[in-house]
Amino acid sequence: MSEMKPGLLDRVIQQSALRRFRRWAETARHADLRELRRNRAAARRLKYHLDELIYVADDRLGLPVLGNQAVPVPYDADWSWRPEAWCGPLSVQGMSAVANKAMLGREVTLFHDCSQSELTLRQLRNTSADDLAAYGLRLDVFRFDGSYLSLVIDLPAEATVGLKRKHLIRFDAIVDLERPLEIFARLNVQHGPNTEQIVRELPVTDRELVVEFDLAYTKLNEKRVEKVWIDLIFENPDMSQVVLRDLYFSRRPRAEM
Repeated sequence: MSEMKPGLLDRVIQQSALRRFRRWAETARHADLRELRRNRAAARRLKYHLDELIYVADDRLGLPVLGNQAVPVPYDADWSWRPEAWCGPLSVQGMSAVANKAMLGREVTLFHDCSQSELTLRQLRNTSADDLAAYGLRLDVFRFDGSYLSLVIDLPAEATVGLKRKHLIRFDAIVDLERPLEIFARLNVQHGPNTEQIVRELPVTDRELVVEFDLAYTKLNEKRVEKVWIDLIFENPDMSQVVLRDLYFSRRPRAEM
C-alpha cells in the first residue's frame, strides 16, 4: 500500500465529520430526544472551535499584506500615530441612527444636530493589497436635516509632549467618496483656558490626502499644552457615503531658517 500524502487523512476525517453533522441536521426534527440531546452537545462543542477559527482567520486575513504595516511618515518626524479604529477590531464595530456625541472606540466621536438621525458609522476591514491600514471607517448619511456634521479624532497625550510652535502637524488620509463632497480638517490645540484652531480644506480630488498645520501662525503657549484633537467637518453631506480607508498623523519640526 502506497504511503498517504501529508494531509490526506485529515481531509478524509474532515469529510466524514461533515457528512455526519449534515445527517444529524437533516434528521434533527424526527430524531429520538436522547440522540438529539447528544448531537446538540457535540455540535455546540464544535461550534465553539469553529467560531474561534473564523474570528482569528477573519482578523488575520483582513490585515494588509506583510511589508505594509508601517506608517509612511516624513524622515524627520518626531512622533507618529494611527488611531485604534484603523488598527484593530473594536468591541463595537458599528452604529446606526447615531446619536450626537456617540463614540466608536475610545478616540472617534460623531457630532451633529439632526432632529432625527439617519446616520450610520461602521468599522470595516480593508482587504485590498493597496491598503496600508488593517481597517477603515465608513460614514453613511441618508436624509440630513442638521446644520453641522463632524467626526472628531482625539490625539493621544504623546502628541502634546514637547509640542512647540516650530512644529508642523501632518494629517494623511485615504478617502473614498460616493459623490463630490467638501470636507474640512480643523486642528484644535488646547493650552490652558484657550484653544488654538487651524482649518484646512481637504483636497478631495485626490484619494490620498496630505494636509499640514503650521503652529507658527498660532499663539500657542508651549508650557500649557493639554490636549490636541482633529475635527473632520462635512459640508452638505445629505445622501452621501464617506469611507476613510486610512488615517494617521505625524509631527515634525520646521526647518530652521
